[in-house]
Amino acid sequence: MHVRIDIGRQCLALFGDDGACIRRYPVSTALNGAGEETGSHRTPRGRHRIRARIGAGAPCGAVFRGRRPTGECWTPEFAAAHPGRDWILSRILWLCGEEPGRNRLGRVDSMRRYIYIHGTGDDQPMGVPLSHGCVRMRNRDIIELFELVQAGTCVEICE
Repeated sequence: MHVRIDIGRQCLALFGDDGACIRRYPVSTALNGAGEETGSHRTPRGRHRIRARIGAGAPCGAVFRGRRPTGECWTPEFAAAHPGRDWILSRILWLCGEEPGRNRLGRVDSMRRYIYIHGTGDDQPMGVPLSHGCVRMRNRDIIELFELVQAGTCVEICE
């Protein structure tokens, strides 16, 4: 299996070993567009791998901070009480770059930038770039994707 994220189309596609597309999901990538530099708040391009899968068994809407569940669960009321938070919910697929100098090592290291595919609040639109660099998905979609992929799965991010 492998994943392809199209920044221009704001779409994530999952392909089986035979190359056939088996799932498509709307996503939200970075408001600042594509880019690899640390501190840019942009979505990095190129070949990545899922380095870690975090959140197995957590409830839908579980809130994560520092890759750890807080014990809280997202609701519109909870979100209203915490305005401005960049919600990381339900599951995390932590990405590491595979291309030294492009998205790995130094000031362009995707893993050190904490670039994830993760769930977000139900009030956040998909198909519109709004994230701080990560790839946001609907909670039900990230939970489904999480069950279909393993650590080591290839992820290609393109414009």
